[in-house]
Amino acid sequence: MRTIDIHTHLLSPEVSFKRFFDRFSVTFFAKKLGVDRNELRAAPYRTYVKAMANAIQQSHSVERVCLFGVDARFNRQGRQTGRDKTVCAMTQDVLKVAADFPDCFIPFLSVNPLRPNALELIDQFVEQGCCGAKILQNYWGLDLNDEHLIPYYEKLKFYNLPLIIHIGSEYTIDSDTRYEGVDMLDLPLACGVKVIAAHMGLGRIKHKLLVWKNITGNPHDFDDDYFILLEKLKTQANLYADISAILVPMRARALRHLSEQKDVHEKILFGTDYPVPFTTTLNSYDLSWATRHKLSSIENPFDRYTSAILEYFPAGSPIYQNYRKLLPNTLYSRVDN
Repeated sequence: MRTIDIHTHLLSPEVSFKRFFDRFSVTFFAKKLGVDRNELRAAPYRTYVKAMANAIQQSHSVERVCLFGVDARFNRQGRQTGRDKTVCAMTQDVLKVAADFPDCFIPFLSVNPLRPNALELIDQFVEQGCCGAKILQNYWGLDLNDEHLIPYYEKLKFYNLPLIIHIGSEYTIDSDTRYEGVDMLDLPLACGVKVIAAHMGLGRIKHKLLVWKNITGNPHDFDDDYFILLEKLKTQANLYADISAILVPMRARALRHLSEQKDVHEKILFGTDYPVPFTTTLNSYDLSWATRHKLSSIENPFDRYTSAILEYFPAGSPIYQNYRKLLPNTLYSRVDN
């Protein structure tokens, strides 16, 4: 089986792994990427890009990936107010990497709608080859139902660009929880944009006191937005969802339930959220220890992720082919062959 990963990230060229959290996590991160931790510390961006391209080239399951960055923060006056030095790769960076490794990467744009020249940048990036768009409104502090954004959505619709919108928890970057909800899909959908809801609306800490309930497999303990999203997928023709980062514990617990919701599988897309680390051994899903051990021995991060998902969605599942509904067929003809 070969598929396209709809959801991966490029790190910023300024990434240094010097944040407090990074100092403790870089060893684990390097292991999961399959690179030497000292090399990752010494030349983090170059090592990251090389490792990602190599992993795609050597993968038995993922042919190509959709790659995007995260634009900077802007205020209402169009002035830049922040730019995370780990996460905020610019679209120009994405296009450069995609040009260097055209058989690996499909570039997506990330343009903050509050940029004064946002619409012109979309024109420019589409002309340069971007095939989709990614919004991280919870980092930008942006209400996606603000009617001032309608021209932005109309531009995406004009180019028939699928728009990936983060829904659910966010722990890798500053996030305004007011803008993480499934309601953030409403205005883009009303404007006719093809929307991909990332992460299935899962991952929030719903239970503050009975903390263990946040990883139980009981659907009564799942995020409310998860169930709202499932219903929206049935009624909104332009709405899709991806399973990126679903192997983190507060999301993995829903895999069995999601695998049984076959009436929405035609709207679900395979994605990893690379390089977000995940565990195949100590996790909240219902796989046997023998299966977990087998999965953990797979070195390639894309194949390891895919193999875990295959335990719930067999090779014939539409989730591995639904990218055809959103991406130009020139991008996946080689996958089919």
